[in-house]
Amino acid sequence: MTPTTLAVTALLVTTAALYADPPATGHSAGDWPMFRGDQGLNGVADGMLPGSLTVKWRFEAADSVSSTAAIVDGIVYVGCADGSLYALQLRDGAVKWRYKSEAPIQSSPAVAGDTVWVGDDDGVMHAVDRDTGRKRWTYRTDGQIIASPNLTSHRVIFGSYDGYLYCLNKNDGKLVWRYETGGRIHGTTGIADGRAFVAGCDAYVHAVDIATGKAVGTWSLDAVSGAAAAVRDGHVYVGTYEGRFLAIDTEANRVAWTFTDPQNEPILSSAAINDRLVIVGSRDRQVRAFDRATGTQRWSFTTRGRVDSSPVIVGNRVFVGSSDGHLYALSLHKGTETWSFETGAPITASPAVAGNRLVIGAEDGMIYCFGPPAGVRP
Repeated sequence: MTPTTLAVTALLVTTAALYADPPATGHSAGDWPMFRGDQGLNGVADGMLPGSLTVKWRFEAADSVSSTAAIVDGIVYVGCADGSLYALQLRDGAVKWRYKSEAPIQSSPAVAGDTVWVGDDDGVMHAVDRDTGRKRWTYRTDGQIIASPNLTSHRVIFGSYDGYLYCLNKNDGKLVWRYETGGRIHGTTGIADGRAFVAGCDAYVHAVDIATGKAVGTWSLDAVSGAAAAVRDGHVYVGTYEGRFLAIDTEANRVAWTFTDPQNEPILSSAAINDRLVIVGSRDRQVRAFDRATGTQRWSFTTRGRVDSSPVIVGNRVFVGSSDGHLYALSLHKGTETWSFETGAPITASPAVAGNRLVIGAEDGMIYCFGPPAGVRP
């Protein structure tokens, strides 16, 4: 770089740092306030779970559940295909309130402060009072909202099937900006360093400055994506419908490594990322772990169905659902099965972990809460 370029770059970085919207606040450590647990969509739980889990309660929703739960301050928030957003007590599954949309809810809720946000299949983003379940505001887009909202301290950010990435004011739902991509947006947007990262049906990852709504980077995936853009340490991890999984180094502006499924089956699962590993499911029935630095495959585990569910790392284990109707616990380092539970219905939702409990829904509408057997500590 020339001295002039360096000076301009430094000025832009400083300006972004001054005006970037800080992270969302208002929940306790150990909660699971949104899809994948955090802004970067890393899928790593703060808490622990015991070696053996038992069903603490079941709740039968009115229709299928593909929405992943949020858990904050002992309350579980989860959407349902009948258009309901449920608030359930984590301790016993009792209904605190039920909010009714006019369309199915596949989007996963996000919680901060006194509000819950969730999208629906009519393209409406709902802001719901966390205590009463009453509507605060709604905002309508021109396409389905299957992607889950992500949050900063002042903004709600989400994609729609109308091809736009939206940024709304959290308090009143007013549009701050919208950014047009070249296709539908199915996956959730990752947030890091004042930027929103979104992959979509235009076969690109877009980086958008949250302060301005302007593009600050794009990277080709060479295929349509329906997965969330997980972000960690300047890298974006995302899968495609043609069975590719990519690690993109956004600072060096290059693809760091790529995995291609031998069967070219879609990868709709979103990655779980810790310091060393990246773990993701695929429609070829596999759950795979890759070395985060090199992309070398460390292990794979075969289920008996598609794995659209996104894995969650809890201590030295990985929890993930499968369309074979099982919730699996796998060894983080070896990928061997350590525990499983058969629900009897396909699981496309992802685990949510908080308060020494794991909550997940199934396609038959049953929501399960797992925890320690009586007398056992995690």
